[in-house]
Amino acid sequence: MTELIDKLYETGDLSDNELKMLIEDESDNTAEYLAKRADEIRRRHYGNKVFLRGLIEISSYCKNDCLYCGIRRSCKSAERYRLDRQQILDCADIGYKLGLRTFVMQGGEDAFFTDEYVCGIISELRQRYPDCAITLSLGERSAESYRKMKAAGADRYLLRHETASQELYSKIHPQEMTLDNRIKCLYNLKETGFQTGAGFMVGIPWQTSDDIVKDIRFLQELQPQMIGIGPFIPHKDTPFRDEKGGSPYLTLRLLGIIRLMFPKVLLPATTALGTASENGRIAGLKTGCNVIMPNISPEDARKKYNLYDNKLVSGSETAEGISLLKAEIEAAGYTVSDERGDCLQE
Repeated sequence: MTELIDKLYETGDLSDNELKMLIEDESDNTAEYLAKRADEIRRRHYGNKVFLRGLIEISSYCKNDCLYCGIRRSCKSAERYRLDRQQILDCADIGYKLGLRTFVMQGGEDAFFTDEYVCGIISELRQRYPDCAITLSLGERSAESYRKMKAAGADRYLLRHETASQELYSKIHPQEMTLDNRIKCLYNLKETGFQTGAGFMVGIPWQTSDDIVKDIRFLQELQPQMIGIGPFIPHKDTPFRDEKGGSPYLTLRLLGIIRLMFPKVLLPATTALGTASENGRIAGLKTGCNVIMPNISPEDARKKYNLYDNKLVSGSETAEGISLLKAEIEAAGYTVSDERGDCLQE
């Protein structure tokens, strides 16, 4: 399998069958060699830099009813909240003082957050922090909405496509949601000038290696600046509560493959990548990732923004928490950068 990895390292691509072979190979030797090569590629372009993003979870209200999600509209156990404008600005102020130079506003598709309201917050953040990047992750919106947000000063937008398989997409979403519209939104974001992020879940029920290859091919077509993937984790109050979660080991292999295929992409490492032997964030960094997103939301909000079971709620928004995170990153051989951390241009 090392020959296939070397081929991917040298050419940046493989045939569908070769990709499937690499995806399905569960040997430790393959995983270790893939991580080694991915780390080499990441260091070639970004050195040992790790970019921190301050995550602000602004609302747990959502109009959608995605079958796997803990804040889906029909989930009666979900605790709902909204951060107001001042709370969001306060979170950013805390993050800035802790050295963060990107803020990520993420939330459910909540009608309360109109274009006017969101753009007002973006404008104030841009005025207060001209040296920072503003990232949004607020779901599917109109092309006009995206244009207004970009004009207000937002830089990046994250919208995972979740799966590029029409059949699989329909099995995990309500009928009113379509993969075609999700893809349309992603291309609208790119056309608007956003640094655009896409990505998919690993280990969705019924997912095959062919589906994962389809995800990778879609990413090659879209050419996003950011790619976020993570293991599917079931929530106890959704129709998927009894399903097995996605494998962190497979997710790590896929991160290595993605780094080799997208050498300059921004690639986040999450706590959900944790294995029996290693912290998830560090395991991700060792497999080509270069972004970590500490949560700077208020503690009460972090507990209520419960997309999946066993979500880590840590004190990473505190000065002590950020210091510990930086020490952990540096102990693994990487350096936390004080830059905005934009995607390198081709």
